[in-house]
Amino acid sequence: MTGLAVTRLTLSHFRSHLRTELSVDERPLAFCGPNGAGKTNILEAVSLLSPGRGLRRASAEEMIRQPESIGWKVVAQVTVPTQVHEIETAAEPGQARQVRIDGKAEPKIALGRIVRVIWLTPPMDRLWIEGAGGRRRFLDRMTMSLEPGHGEAVLGYERAMRERNRLLKDNVRDPHWYVALERQMAETGARIIANRRAAVSRIAAAQDGAGTAFPVAELSLGHPGGELPEGSTDLADVLNRGRHADLAAGRTLRGPHRADMTATYAEKGVSAAQCSTGEQKALLISIVLANARALSEDTGSPPIILLDEVAAHLDSDRRAALFAEILRLGGQAWMTGTGPELLEDLGDRVRIFHVAARNGRSEVSP
Repeated sequence: MTGLAVTRLTLSHFRSHLRTELSVDERPLAFCGPNGAGKTNILEAVSLLSPGRGLRRASAEEMIRQPESIGWKVVAQVTVPTQVHEIETAAEPGQARQVRIDGKAEPKIALGRIVRVIWLTPPMDRLWIEGAGGRRRFLDRMTMSLEPGHGEAVLGYERAMRERNRLLKDNVRDPHWYVALERQMAETGARIIANRRAAVSRIAAAQDGAGTAFPVAELSLGHPGGELPEGSTDLADVLNRGRHADLAAGRTLRGPHRADMTATYAEKGVSAAQCSTGEQKALLISIVLANARALSEDTGSPPIILLDEVAAHLDSDRRAALFAEILRLGGQAWMTGTGPELLEDLGDRVRIFHVAARNGRSEVSP
């Protein structure tokens, strides 16, 4: 195996898994079993090998297996084109999640420089019709996959904004309290804006001429109150001039934290929010696949792709098209489904595992 892949995975006291050990190869992996058996928990464990809170956005406490209520651990052997890494992430009750890479403690952001993981889950089907917050998280996750340093900019911006909002809520009017915070917000905010715009352009390029069976989604970015400037100096001026309105509201009203990403079905010229449920799903898949193609072209290795119950929501033609694109990408895909018949188009090109719940624990077998 020469690309990016997880070759061994061990789950200990993680969600429904008391202890699960997997040794896998380069073929796509499918985990089949009834609802509640623990299939998605395996994909969630893999998603924790990347920065952030994983595909469920759960807290470390929520991942603790019950009723034992002791610490959980996920250990993975990950191959990259030039070497092999051991990644361990774990948490004890009441403590934050920790990360170790090759035996050394590291911040979670460091994972983004080793493992690129993208995913598609059933809750994301409502991305185009729910609030801007979900689309912004989707955009930032996509951006961070292409530019790992994006996560540091987002964290820096959010820390400074929390302090600024505290001053606003306390009705602090002395401008000297705001200058340093607004400078930090402007510097990190300018990076965020530039990274997001670059990611949207990169996804557009990866969709053009891809020969995919999925519709092209034209993405655009917007901000309430009008477009934000790109430079940090001009962004600091926006924050300064908006301070009076922000004091009245008790929060920061303008900035990259208010951004929204919208999509248009290019061929029809219809916004994603106005498309049918099936079209919205197809547009989402198109973007995720474009993200994977862009990563493959930029890094020389396709990302790990997690697809939770994706086949059940597609007709047979689009299901076959999705599997064909996954195989064409050549990366490692982890998929779940209630039954192997949904994955029959892959034949022996997929390795199938069966997941069942027995005696209060998930068990995985080939």
